[in-house]
Amino acid sequence: MSYQKRTALALASGLAGAVVLMAAPAAHATVVDVNYKCKTPIGDKAAVSPIDIKSVKSGSGYKLTMSFQKGVSSSPVELGKGAMSPSAVIKVGGADPGQVQVAGAANSAAIPANSPIKISDLSGTYTPKKSGKVDFTAGVLTIKALGTTTTCTPSNNPGPSLSLDVKAAGAGAQSAPDANTSLPKTGPLDSAVALGTLGGTVLLTGAAGVLWLTRRGQRATG
Repeated sequence: MSYQKRTALALASGLAGAVVLMAAPAAHATVVDVNYKCKTPIGDKAAVSPIDIKSVKSGSGYKLTMSFQKGVSSSPVELGKGAMSPSAVIKVGGADPGQVQVAGAANSAAIPANSPIKISDLSGTYTPKKSGKVDFTAGVLTIKALGTTTTCTPSNNPGPSLSLDVKAAGAGAQSAPDANTSLPKTGPLDSAVALGTLGGTVLLTGAAGVLWLTRRGQRATG
């Protein structure tokens, strides 16, 4: 193989690698097992559920969706359709620490007594205040049903389910002037215009004076 061909192949390989690096995703998601300890109206319970958190860019923020792959609690009585409402907290760490409230729809079908309560997907919007890498970790889960409240707290210090590079709204943005807005002008040009107007007035006054003098002279000779 000639030197030129080897050089061309090397350059092509380098460019392909650069393209792959540029196309690398800025987010990393993983399913994390969360060991919930729940305080229920009928006593303490525990359950492990794999948690998945996904994000979708939405305007200046991100829509987060938290999914439970297993039920984490149960009810001693049947829960009718729409009787149970779930919500949770997603902890935010990294460059922009805080938390995001997420909530889900009520159960779409009746839940039999003493069977695991399937939590619907919980969603909420996260709007970063600072740019950088942030992590999203499952926090406290709250289940309200039949006038009671069950609180489930992660006990195994779970790791993040999602890592994301975010950019705060307005970071690096510059406001452009409105092309339709007329700004006041100051400087030599305005001075010239002003002087020109003044000069025009002087000329008109001079012309009127000349005309008056001419007419007066005509009357005197006549």
